[in-house]
Amino acid sequence: MPDSPQDYPPLRWNLSATEIEEESFRTIESECPEAVSMPQPQWRVARRLIHTTADMEIIRTLAFRHAPIECALEALKRRAPIFCDTNMIRAGISVDRLRRLNPAYEREDIHCYISDPDVVAKARAANQPRALSAAQKALPLLDGGIVLVGNAPLCLARIARYILEEKVRPALVIGMPVGFVNVVESKQLLAMCEVPQIVLEGRRGGSALAVATLHAIIESA
Repeated sequence: MPDSPQDYPPLRWNLSATEIEEESFRTIESECPEAVSMPQPQWRVARRLIHTTADMEIIRTLAFRHAPIECALEALKRRAPIFCDTNMIRAGISVDRLRRLNPAYEREDIHCYISDPDVVAKARAANQPRALSAAQKALPLLDGGIVLVGNAPLCLARIARYILEEKVRPALVIGMPVGFVNVVESKQLLAMCEVPQIVLEGRRGGSALAVATLHAIIESA
């Protein structure tokens, strides 16, 4: 135990949430040389992911392909449906932020099927992951829709196969599943697709990062 409060670490108790975010961004920009060279919309995404993880190196694995930010903003303005692989992503997406681009957005425009009884039953009958069944159910939403995958690599892989084999064309795919099995391969498969996409290469990813990416895109509106 410390002998007195004077021995505690020097915390700053009186900063507001806005002040903390602004100072965090200043720190990121001062320590990340890519801040100078990246296009501003892409930098907003990179900065938000660094802020979410406190990991400067994450920018090295961040890929933007086929004008994803511009295409996503156009889709959001027309109230494109959003499909995500986890309820965490669905809960994390801010409807208020979506309404900056289209006031008609509702929570019901964000779809996640992972816990739907029919998805659970189909996955059990086919002896396949629920995320794969959920991707199959989402097929009618994908053409022109926005896709966020932050957990399940087979969900991302199934959507990539729809793109390659059935000519489905999402307005944006945020491909950020995380883990050790099928993760790298699912992202490699997505890279073969000529659709707008933002990907964290390698094993990194997560639902929080997928949500942060979409929110950062909206900041560029």
